[in-house]
Amino acid sequence: MKRALLLGIDHYSAFSNLGGCANDAEALEPLLARNEDNTPNFACRTLTARDSSAAISRDALLEHVHELLSPSGSFALFYFAGHGTPMNGDVALVTSNGTQTTPGVLFSEILTLINGSTVNEVVIILDCCFSGGATTIGALGNQLANLRNGLSVLTASRSDQVSMETAHGRGQFSTYLEGALDAGAADVLGHVTVAGLYAYLSESFGAWEQRPTFKANIDRLQDIRKCDPRVPLETLRKLTDWFPRFDYDFPLDPSFEPTEENSNPANEAIFSGLQKFRACRLIEPIDEDHLYFAAMRSKGCRLTPLGRHYWRQVKAGLI
Repeated sequence: MKRALLLGIDHYSAFSNLGGCANDAEALEPLLARNEDNTPNFACRTLTARDSSAAISRDALLEHVHELLSPSGSFALFYFAGHGTPMNGDVALVTSNGTQTTPGVLFSEILTLINGSTVNEVVIILDCCFSGGATTIGALGNQLANLRNGLSVLTASRSDQVSMETAHGRGQFSTYLEGALDAGAADVLGHVTVAGLYAYLSESFGAWEQRPTFKANIDRLQDIRKCDPRVPLETLRKLTDWFPRFDYDFPLDPSFEPTEENSNPANEAIFSGLQKFRACRLIEPIDEDHLYFAAMRSKGCRLTPLGRHYWRQVKAGLI
C-alpha cells in the first residue's frame, strides 16, 4: 500500500505567516493520488493550516507521521511545506503552535520514527528554509551516520539557505516539483522517480538561487508517479526489429516520406515510429540534421547511446 502525507502550514503563532504552503500541498495531491492514466497511486492525506481554525500542532504532526509509517504500508511519502529553522545541526519543521524554544518537530525525531518503521520505501520531500540540514551528520546523530536502506530525502535548499515563495502564492521549489510530477521528470517509459525529480529540480534553479539537495540509500528506484510513455511501448519494442544489431545503420530512402508521390505505406508507418524515437533522442540521422533529409537523400539513421540502452532492454525482454 502506498501512502502519502502532505502538510502545508501557512499559519503560525510565534513565526511570521506564510502564503503559499497550503496551496503547494493541495496542488501536489492530485498528481500523487493518480497516475497520468488516472489509475490510483498514493492514498493521500493532505492537511493545510491557512489560519488558526486549522492549526497543525507538533503533536498532530507526529501523530500523522506515526500513522503514515504504520506497518500496513509498503511505500510512504512525506511532504512538508512551511517554516524550517536550524537547531544545533538539525532542522525543525515548524508547526503552528511552535515557539522559539520549541519550534516544532526536529527532523531527527522523524528519522527515529522511520528507522523504527517496517515500511520498506520512504521518500521525504521538504520545502522549507534550511531543509538541507535534514541529512547532515548533526541531524543524523552519531549512531545514524547513514540513511537507512530504502530512504530518500529531497530538500528545497541547502542547510544555509532559505526557500523562496513566488509572487503567485506558491513555493518556488514546489512549483517546479509540480511540473516535474506532471511528466516533466518522466523518462522514455513514463517513470517518475525521486532521482528524476532531483535531476529536474536541480536544473530549474540558477547558480545564485537556492540549491535543492538529494540524499538516498536505495538499491532500486520506485515510481513516484507513472506517466504515459513518450514512445508507445508497442512502438518501442520495434527497436530490435528495425535495428537487428545495436550498431546497425537503418537505410532510408524517399519512399519513407509520406509527402512523396512514390511513398510506401509500410515504410511510412516505420518512419512515423522512427520520428518518435528521434524526438526522444533514441536515434540520430546519419550525416544529416533531420530525418526528412536523411530519407530524401537516401541515407539512414542509427541508435544513439540512449537508444542502445533501450535496445538492450527490449532485447532482454524487460520492456
